[in-house]
Amino acid sequence: MTRRLPPLNALRAFEAAARHLSFTKAAEELNVTQAAVSHQIKTLEAALGATLFRRFNRRLMLSDDGQIYLPDVTDALDRIHMATQRLRAGGDTGVLNVSVANSFAAKWLLPRMPDFHGRYPEIDVRISASDRLVDFARDDADMGVRYGLGDYPGLKVDLLMRDTVFPVCAPRLREGLRAPGDLRRHTLLHEEVGRGELPDWRAWLAAAGVTGVNPDRGRRYSHSSLVIQAAVDGQGVALARGSLVALDLEAGRLIRPFGPVLPGNWACYVVTPHANAERPKIKAFRDWLLEKAEQSRTEPT
Repeated sequence: MTRRLPPLNALRAFEAAARHLSFTKAAEELNVTQAAVSHQIKTLEAALGATLFRRFNRRLMLSDDGQIYLPDVTDALDRIHMATQRLRAGGDTGVLNVSVANSFAAKWLLPRMPDFHGRYPEIDVRISASDRLVDFARDDADMGVRYGLGDYPGLKVDLLMRDTVFPVCAPRLREGLRAPGDLRRHTLLHEEVGRGELPDWRAWLAAAGVTGVNPDRGRRYSHSSLVIQAAVDGQGVALARGSLVALDLEAGRLIRPFGPVLPGNWACYVVTPHANAERPKIKAFRDWLLEKAEQSRTEPT
C-alpha cells in the first residue's frame, strides 16, 4: 500500500503552532522564520483541503478540523521521536559483535577486556575469534581487527599497532641462552603462517648473523597463541610477535634472551563499515582499542 503523507516539516510546523497557538513561538522552537512556518501551514492546508487555524488580529485558534487533526499528528510525531531515541540508544548500548583473529583474541584482547567492561557495562561485547576474514555484508559483525597490509576497500581503517618479532622463552631456559648461537642446542618453535606476514626463523638467524642452526627444525603450530604457550611451558624458543607476548613478558612467564628485534611485515588494523563507523558503541570500542594499543607501546617489556 502506498501511503500519501503530507510533508514532515509541515506536520512539525502545524503541531508546534497548535501547541503554542503562535506562529512566532513555533518558529523560535523550530529555528526557522515566522514566514516559513506560515508557508508550511498553508502547504499542509492545501494538501488536506482543510483550514486548520482561525486567524485573528492578535490571536490564533485551531479550527474544528485542526482540533480533530492535532491529537493524531502529535501521537505520530511522538512515536517517531521515541523510535528515533530507541535507535540512537541501540547505537550506544546492546550487543557489539567484534571479529578478530584467534591468537589476537587469546593473547592481546581478552586479557584487556575487563577494563572495557568496567568502563562500558551497558555494552555487551561478543568476540568472534576466527582467522577467516569476516564479510560485513553477510556476517553478523559490527567491526573487526585484521592483521595485514591495511588495504581494505569500502571500510574505515585505523592502524592499531605495528609489530616486531624477537625470540622468547621460559625463564628456566635462560642459563642455556647467552647468545644467539646457543640456539643450536635448543628446540625452535614455529608458527605455520606460510604467507610472508612474519619474519621466520630463517630470516631472524640471518639478521643475527648465526650460522650452523637449521632454521627448519623444531616444532610447528597453527596459531601464534599455541607457539607462545609452548614457549611458556619451556618446550623451546619461540619467535614471537611483540604485541602478543607483552603481558607474558610483564608477568615473568617469558623472557627475551637476546636480539635482534625484526619489524613485522604486516600490522593490526581496526576495520568498520563506513555506514556504522560513528555509532556510539562502535566508536567507544574503537577508541578503547586504540588507547590500549598506545599503552602497550609504552609499557616496559
